[in-house]
Amino acid sequence: MSKIHIVGIGPGSMEYLTFKARKVVESADILIGSRRALELFDNVDNEKLELGAGNMEEIFNLAVYKAGQGNSVTLLSTGDPGFSGVLKPILKLADNIDVEVVPGISSIQMCAAKLQISWDDANIITMHGKGISNEIISMLSNGKPTMILPNRTVNELAKFLLENGIDPARNIAVCEKLTYPDERILKTTLKDVVNKKFNYMCVLVIY
Repeated sequence: MSKIHIVGIGPGSMEYLTFKARKVVESADILIGSRRALELFDNVDNEKLELGAGNMEEIFNLAVYKAGQGNSVTLLSTGDPGFSGVLKPILKLADNIDVEVVPGISSIQMCAAKLQISWDDANIITMHGKGISNEIISMLSNGKPTMILPNRTVNELAKFLLENGIDPARNIAVCEKLTYPDERILKTTLKDVVNKKFNYMCVLVIY
């Protein structure tokens, strides 16, 4: 049966790639991923296809087609493929393709490690591709830290929470560009991040 590997490449740094991930990538005929994902494997000699916000459907269909033609196809997923990754859309397309997932370290895991949060006792929510949902408001009242992958910006989410009655003095942490050389972790209050600028690669924690 034809096969696609979906490989989690971690939060961004080469240090957090697994040996399994490297092995699968090096054996692939075709490597597919975002620009920053592909840059991790510049030294690997295989065909590379860049995945972007505007061509996802086209590239996913091409990946399934190429695998069906007997090519070894590997899709790179930042973080872990099963959490805001590419696993879900590929499974919808790959009816006759065997899919193997190689898990990776997600930014949520990295954030929990940096802040020493036992994340089995936390609320965890992703807004990637979904927009802001009112379900977050009820989560914030259950006494657990809430770890969030914002859909667009931290500022947008902070404004939404303030407009929906969340205490401006609520303690938060913003973990930005985790594992990169310019990683930043800011501990502050909700009202103080509304006018600050952050990179899109952030995890927000509300205590």
